[in-house]
Amino acid sequence: MTYKPADNQLLLNRELGLLEFNRRVLAQAEDDSNPLLERLKFICIVSSNLDEFFEVRIAWLKESMRHNPTRLLPEGLTAQQVSELVAREAHDLVERQYRLLREVMFPALAQEGIHFFRRSVWNDTQREWVRDFFFRELMPILTPIGLDPSHPFPRLLNKSLNFIVELEGRDAFGRNSGIAIVQAPRVLPRFVKMPKEISGVDHGFVFLSSILHAHVDELFMGMNALGCYQFRLTRDSDLSVDDDEVKDLRAALEGELSQRPFGDAVRLEVADNCPKHLQDFLREQFGLEEMDIFRVNGPVNLVRLMQVPDQVDRPDLKFAPFFPGLPPELKKQTDLFAAIRHGDVLLHHPYQSFTPVVDLLLQAARDPHVVAIKMTVYRTGSESALMDALLEAAVRGKEVTVVVELMARFDEEANINWAAKLERAGAHVVYGVYGYKTHAKMLLIVRREEGRLRRYAHVGTGNYHPRTAKLYTDFGLMTVDEDITGDVNDVFMQLTGLGQAGDHQALWQSPFTLQPSLVRAIEREITHAKAGKKAIIIAKMNALLEPSIIDRLYEASSAGVTIHLIVRGVCALRPGLPGISENIKVRSIIGRFLEHHRVFYFFNDGAEDVYLSSADWMGRNLFRRIEIAFPVKNPKIKRRVIRESLRPFLVDNTQAWEMQSDGRYRRKVTRGSKARSAQQMMLAELGSQLTV
Repeated sequence: MTYKPADNQLLLNRELGLLEFNRRVLAQAEDDSNPLLERLKFICIVSSNLDEFFEVRIAWLKESMRHNPTRLLPEGLTAQQVSELVAREAHDLVERQYRLLREVMFPALAQEGIHFFRRSVWNDTQREWVRDFFFRELMPILTPIGLDPSHPFPRLLNKSLNFIVELEGRDAFGRNSGIAIVQAPRVLPRFVKMPKEISGVDHGFVFLSSILHAHVDELFMGMNALGCYQFRLTRDSDLSVDDDEVKDLRAALEGELSQRPFGDAVRLEVADNCPKHLQDFLREQFGLEEMDIFRVNGPVNLVRLMQVPDQVDRPDLKFAPFFPGLPPELKKQTDLFAAIRHGDVLLHHPYQSFTPVVDLLLQAARDPHVVAIKMTVYRTGSESALMDALLEAAVRGKEVTVVVELMARFDEEANINWAAKLERAGAHVVYGVYGYKTHAKMLLIVRREEGRLRRYAHVGTGNYHPRTAKLYTDFGLMTVDEDITGDVNDVFMQLTGLGQAGDHQALWQSPFTLQPSLVRAIEREITHAKAGKKAIIIAKMNALLEPSIIDRLYEASSAGVTIHLIVRGVCALRPGLPGISENIKVRSIIGRFLEHHRVFYFFNDGAEDVYLSSADWMGRNLFRRIEIAFPVKNPKIKRRVIRESLRPFLVDNTQAWEMQSDGRYRRKVTRGSKARSAQQMMLAELGSQLTV
């Protein structure tokens, strides 16, 4: 990054850190040791990340500039200053992304028989096929809008593909506005696969924009299209409900969701060959600044290219498939309740299967001895075997209680739909505590055994989402430990009822005890270090932003505590500052799987306290969400957690990036030494990778 904080600034900017993270993701696309189609996916992931970045973070900055322009952010900058820095970095990142796609990826894909045909290279046969496709599939559903007093500029959906067309001539009514807008319906694919006999290659594609460009004249009979240029608008997509006005959260959100596609404009992506006067016209329509325009040489929505690998049957150009394993205690035991009673069960996804979690819920739904099931739902997807199991349990007469987080960003609609289905099936559905997102991952099953009720719990670091469990690294713990299950029950009582927060026996919970407990654990290491004892903190998470935690880590470093932070995404702490953070090292692992588990390790004079959590070290997680951190008590499982989620990541010299004190990252590649990839080590140890 070009931004260099002043020496007295001890916090790095969040938005710049997010862009730096996406540079690391883009580096995976640039790395030719990754399979070709996987590199294409990484380019798409960057675009998806940037979409959300503009929809949420840039929208927040613009809101801050409007309402409190002089307020200083934690790093000592105003929102306007941050916006200007971010704009420069974002433009550089996007230019690098498109240059990689044009100059490296498309040629490399073509060498493998995967072609994206531009209009300039179509032969007569291809041109005729495109023409037929246009009249058969596009023309009947396109609605061009010529701009005049009766046809004002249309209200465009967030992130939709559109075209601005410059025209000359007069139409049948004598009108000549000179400009028309063509919106590409979302039901249309953004690229179309040509038949092999037409393309002449195994996998030939043509972009929807190319098809429309070639036949735009057909939409304006008798007029001449001087130019046709694609563009895409990004809007503010963060939902908000008025704390004072809301009476029914679900109804309020349903009303907000219908307006989400039409929030304030925050970014305009436009073809780089679009004339300046048309760009200015669009910018003025949307009330944007010059820095908000991104001129791109290529498709304006790269996210849609994520579908290409699914349409190309080339296993040799993808990551080798693998079978997730099972822990030994589950390989021969089909009765999950018996297995859990025998001892805690740790699942490490995606290296180990998520199926036991689904099976546990299914067994609970069908077991006549199970009397109650309670579960939190944050993200689970529009189709979910877990939700189906909850529905079955409710229909079978179990006491089913589901805490559905309606404010899970971009999953609100799916969660509303599940809530309605569960209610119809007879389940108790609650929406947690208004004003606090329920982000804790908890499943509680109450079973009658030998004349008494026993609680079984599954607690985890990741969502109850079978698809992401194949892509995200997470831990899940199944246990009958009475301290943990009792605490989980208490948290459910908080979520569904009313009353004061009690003291937990095992769990740390936000917004009550998680942050103070973390501070106490850090301060305990400081005490040990000052007494001349060994003091170590290792923490793995997605993001580190919370100032009070960062202050304590600086204090611990100054006292001599050795601190290793494995932070996948944004980190506001500056490592390596003399006298302040010279004992802190920060690294980020970017690889095949998205590093998602949160693991907190404190040496504690040899006791080695280990906690797993749903919470990152961010203000929202520690103060504005309901989160849990749970201890790993079983010595064998504790060793597993340390061995599988901490140690390999501290020695990784393949996918690791080391953070510098200015916020930049350097890839950790040790030349001449054996390559060590933490994710590959875990695949080899826990899963079964197949050869292609």
